[in-house]
Amino acid sequence: MVKIFDNRRGWIKIAEAFFALLLVATVVIAVVSQINIKTTSYSSKILSVERGILKEIELNYTLRTEVINTEGIVEWGDFPAQTKEKIQTLTPSYLTCVAKICEPTDECVLDEENNVLGEGDVYVDSVLIYSNLEKYNPRLLKLFCGI
Repeated sequence: MVKIFDNRRGWIKIAEAFFALLLVATVVIAVVSQINIKTTSYSSKILSVERGILKEIELNYTLRTEVINTEGIVEWGDFPAQTKEKIQTLTPSYLTCVAKICEPTDECVLDEENNVLGEGDVYVDSVLIYSNLEKYNPRLLKLFCGI
């Protein structure tokens, strides 16, 4: 009869190494998941703010008309006055937001020279505004916010 467990110290060392590796892996996974949860909740908060601002403009007849009456690409510096004021009023102090109005088929990106948001993360949301009671002129209103 052969004894399988003659070298018990070897098996104990293997078990210790396995449990140490398991413990380290558990700690790493816990830390990474906490970082993802914090980032996700912050992103969803910013997205919620952006959607609120865009919804306010979309549902306000005066602001809607201002957006529809624009032609071509409208940068932040040339933005309609009331719409720009509304965006600045609704933007919380921890965010910096700029907007752009484009044709729905155009590429509507934030240009390098007009980027006042800095080097950090930029969160973007958009809404299509098609018409008011008098005029059909589909426009894409895009909001760019940075921390």
